[in-house]
Amino acid sequence: MSVHPQIDQQITFFYTHNLNASTEFYEQKLGFELWLDQGTCRIFTVSGSGYLGLCQASETSTPPGDKQLGVIFTLITQQVDEWFEYLKERGIEFEKPPTLNEKYNIYHCFLRDPSGYLIEIQRFETND
Repeated sequence: MSVHPQIDQQITFFYTHNLNASTEFYEQKLGFELWLDQGTCRIFTVSGSGYLGLCQASETSTPPGDKQLGVIFTLITQQVDEWFEYLKERGIEFEKPPTLNEKYNIYHCFLRDPSGYLIEIQRFETND
């Protein structure tokens, strides 16, 4: 079995029609720090070498629609309930409150960012 070349960092990019609203959400609500400002794209540190990039969309770069289908941005933490309370205090509405998902043995909740992207906050449950 061959060893693949090293991956140093990972960035997930979202297109947004309102870069300022999305920037405010990820900076002020989630507390992510701006790592690199490229003008029409802003990259935030999520954890370690994991990043989220927000890019201003043009009318031709993304299809119209109120929900960004097929994408879930998942944040892994042991503090799901703490994040839920923290974000509720900041006016965030959740699509699903913290719930145990027995099928996948996870505890998670869901919310959406200003561009309609689904965000999941979850922890993996242990079978002690």
